Amino acid sequence: MGNRLFQEAKKAVELAHNSSGNDRQGAVNRAENALSSAFANSTLAEKQQLHQYQDELDHIKGH
Repeated sequence: MGNRLFQEAKKAVELAHNSSGNDRQGAVNRAENALSSAFANSTLAEKQQLHQYQDELDHIKGH
């Protein structure tokens, strides 16, 4: 997939997943913003994947 915003969202969620301590909240915030931007500019298939990334981010946040 060549969507730059999609790729940035994917990387941001991975960073949030791998962050700990004080860095985690900032990484989660960046990932949420990246997901929001990507969702608005994605294909249906990308949106389905972004939903999975959002679920992973929710798990990271403890929801």
